[in-house]
Amino acid sequence: MTTQAAKTLVNNRKSNDFRLLHTMIRVRDLDKSIDFYTRMLGMKLLRKKDYPSGEFTLAFVGYDDEEAGAVIELTHNWGQNEPYELGSGFGHLAIGVPDIYGTCEALAAEDVRIPRPPGPMKHGGSVIAFIEDPDGYKIELIQRG
Repeated sequence: MTTQAAKTLVNNRKSNDFRLLHTMIRVRDLDKSIDFYTRMLGMKLLRKKDYPSGEFTLAFVGYDDEEAGAVIELTHNWGQNEPYELGSGFGHLAIGVPDIYGTCEALAAEDVRIPRPPGPMKHGGSVIAFIEDPDGYKIELIQRG
């Protein structure tokens, strides 16, 4: 990349031309995942579309519409019967919540897996918890306010 191209990139970023749009995760059971993110975590289903020629469906969920904030793209590849390998490169999604203890209590009542119950971070700071979605993706809940 030339120096001028790098300067242009930085200038564009400073002018808010760049922003995070979405994170895509592959899910095996789309209905179960939509239920998890909407009913249990309070997101809205923003749009959903089948792509028959590619044999997949995309569903976008989030707290704001796609123009206002980043969302999650749930990709369901038709015929995927085995769980996906989550790999070691992806870490987790993070969601701020107003009452982490109450949220985790409600999620536990829905049999959501909570591998790290709510409590202060080991080395001080925020109160956090980790939950898992139906495919095993880790979601960090962070106490807000």
